Amino acid sequence: MIYKISAVSREEKRGEKIRKEGKIPAIVYGVGGKPISLSLEKTEFLKIFSLAGEASLIDLSVDGADGGKVLVQDIQRDPVTDRIIHVDLRRIDMDKPLTAMVALRFINEAPVIKEKGGILVHNVEQVEVKCLPKDLVSHIEIDLSALKAYSDIIRVENLKLPAGVEVLNPRAGIILVKAVPALSEEEIKKMEEQNKEADVSKIETAGKKKEEETVEGEAEGVKEKKEEEKK
Repeated sequence: MIYKISAVSREEKRGEKIRKEGKIPAIVYGVGGKPISLSLEKTEFLKIFSLAGEASLIDLSVDGADGGKVLVQDIQRDPVTDRIIHVDLRRIDMDKPLTAMVALRFINEAPVIKEKGGILVHNVEQVEVKCLPKDLVSHIEIDLSALKAYSDIIRVENLKLPAGVEVLNPRAGIILVKAVPALSEEEIKKMEEQNKEADVSKIETAGKKKEEETVEGEAEGVKEKKEEEKK
């Protein structure tokens, strides 16, 4: 699928002024060209970004002229409202390998979960890949139907990668997803008791520390009083 986005170059306008106009300040850089400050139409960018993400090439137009192919390199968001406040676009040389973060997409159902219950455990949402721009994909699928028993594990090395795509990070042996049995009532109760014991221990430690600080403070006060009496 081909993604396209138009931008207008800007020189003097500050980012906040651009945002007040309902647009998004941005910058494009890379491939030996000089960085150019841009202004993006907010609605257009949000639509394209929702489809292309950070791992699909986008045809950029700047002031009506061809700006080359780019990737969304970085998105800055307001920490309070989570709205996008700035976008970094990276120019891509179609003849040279690039690195990019590609999302993992889980498909189908794990037989062991369906038959015996339990939960899926996965901490990796995306992987860093290296490939030529023409081979870049928006996501990599992981087929959960391979998990037929709790002992089955899908690691990075088990990924079915498109031709020309190499995973750089995480390393091959890292676990991407596995199924684990659901906890029994007895195991849940045991965990709750352990948590209670841990909380009590924290309270006792905190109380002891406070008592020690009080004693130290009193001792320091006595010392200061004695010194004052000597004067």
